[in-house]
Amino acid sequence: MTGRADGRVLDTPLTRLTGVRHPVVQTGMGWVAGPRLVTAVAEAGGLGVLASATMSPARLAEAIREVKDRTDAPFGVNLRADAADAGERVDLIIKEGVRVASFALAPRPELIARLKDAGVVVIPSVGARRHAEKVAAWGADAVLVQGGEGGGHTGPLATTLLLPQVVDAVDIPVIAAGGFFDGRGLAAALAYGAAGVAMGTRFLLTADSPVPDAVKRVYLRATETVVTRRVDGLPHRVLRSDLVDGLERSGRVTGLVRAVRNAARFKKISGMSWRAMLADGRAMRRGGDLSWAQVLMAANTPLLLKAAMVDGRPDLGVMASGQAVAVIDDLPTCAELIDRIVREAAEAIAAQQTRLVPRP
Repeated sequence: MTGRADGRVLDTPLTRLTGVRHPVVQTGMGWVAGPRLVTAVAEAGGLGVLASATMSPARLAEAIREVKDRTDAPFGVNLRADAADAGERVDLIIKEGVRVASFALAPRPELIARLKDAGVVVIPSVGARRHAEKVAAWGADAVLVQGGEGGGHTGPLATTLLLPQVVDAVDIPVIAAGGFFDGRGLAAALAYGAAGVAMGTRFLLTADSPVPDAVKRVYLRATETVVTRRVDGLPHRVLRSDLVDGLERSGRVTGLVRAVRNAARFKKISGMSWRAMLADGRAMRRGGDLSWAQVLMAANTPLLLKAAMVDGRPDLGVMASGQAVAVIDDLPTCAELIDRIVREAAEAIAAQQTRLVPRP
């Protein structure tokens, strides 16, 4: 299928691989990327991705069926590759006929093989060239590469440096993420050799996003993000706030006490057993070379995000955000946003082509 805006076409390896109309992906943001947002993106011709990390398997099954009831368009599910129940979730995706499985970390080769054998498109997210090479060698169908401008867990390398490295290193479609918000960015990514762009903050700030209006207003006023390790022990790009400043000032013991309390609260919300949570912790240590202190701190993330994204209390939670937040000033519908991005990209590409003139 191809993407159209005002009669123009953006046909890329991403649209052909996934069956979406437009080479635009909505990332799997915890507490945000639920059935409402994913359906709106899918209906608008983009690739919507359900965030499953904050859902129990039963709730994930319900969410998948909600999206399928609302649209016939392709969509995806984002999984934590290091989760103790990753295999169970993969089986669910296959059973429900989900088109795309995306991963926040590199999935094991056997998970990739199981999904591919069932006809599911596998798209891991990476933050380094060597990780892209690894998952490509394991059989991934495409790779999403996020530069340091992106929100949530992030790395130090800018998209403009990381993207061309990955494009040159692998022979599968590359989706660019980190700092994208308009059609000019999509045109630039395509010029680098990417097959499309993925956006989180831009889709969070739409009329179809379930984030409370009061929290959206905080984002629209924001001009600054910071990278902190005080949320979960890993580099995490969030909006600067009094809470984040307080976390930065807090001592290690205070942070660990908070993490243990949040782990207990998340256990109740997610329905996970302590045994399953400990298994996840061991997997996180192996996958990320983390200390047990960092694993405990990771319990902060779901609850601190939920406080803002679900409960509408930005004063009590953290707000993951890419640097693009500083240049976003409206709340379009997903349909309006995707149409605008594709139209702007087509116009930018056409304008550049008119500037290419043969030498006399």
